[in-house]
Amino acid sequence: MVSRMPLPPFCNWHLFPHSVPLLQYKPPIRYLSEISQKFIRTLHYHARIQCAFCKTPPNADNPMNKPISYGHEVFRKIIHLSSLWMVVSIGYFPKWFNIALFASLLVITLLVEYGNHKRWPIFTMTYGAMFNRILREEETQVTFRPSGAPYLIAGALAVTILFPGIIAMTALSVMLVGDTFAALVGRKLGRHKINMGTKSIEGSIAFWFFSSLVLLIFCHYYRQPFSFLLGGTFGITLATFAEIYENRLHIDDNLSIPVIVGFSLIASQCL
Repeated sequence: MVSRMPLPPFCNWHLFPHSVPLLQYKPPIRYLSEISQKFIRTLHYHARIQCAFCKTPPNADNPMNKPISYGHEVFRKIIHLSSLWMVVSIGYFPKWFNIALFASLLVITLLVEYGNHKRWPIFTMTYGAMFNRILREEETQVTFRPSGAPYLIAGALAVTILFPGIIAMTALSVMLVGDTFAALVGRKLGRHKINMGTKSIEGSIAFWFFSSLVLLIFCHYYRQPFSFLLGGTFGITLATFAEIYENRLHIDDNLSIPVIVGFSLIASQCL
């Protein structure tokens, strides 16, 4: 017969019999090693489960680190284009009101996005549930980086402070419409890549064309002189390059484009 001896005292007696065969006896060090390995595997498993719901994935294999789909891009740009209400606000309300409104929205948006990044429950269950799937890869890293929304609001705030109403409205509309069509056309039809494959010639042409169309509409509706059209076209051309080389300039195009177009329109008044 095989002799039997008691288990070590630190074992869970309700999971094991009161004794085991001597040949199955494991020294205490081996028991501790197995327990620690199971504990590490459990932690790793729960980390992978949590990774599927958070917006800061710990590794590149997580699907949250992959580029968003074209359908999500369309949804993102619909939200982007809906910000044309800011143009209406600039046209109908006094400057001080719009400055206060855009500044408040900027602070609130940054707070909400930071809370979502830190996975505070109130923000992950609201903002995160609606928008995490349409965030781009660079907006879901370990280090907090705002999405395009705070930069868009900052651009609206900047043009409201710096420029007269008609110039602020034109510059902001150029960014909203041009950037929308640049992204959609570039994602769908972009075949000729530029700037290390981050942009496409087709998307840049779409940006310039639709931005120029917006400029023509404002120039005709508000009966602006030819110099307004000339300065705006020059600004749109500069903004096209700012949009292409956004990653090298390290300035979000939602902020750079309206400021560039606005200053170009201001300069056109000197002609």
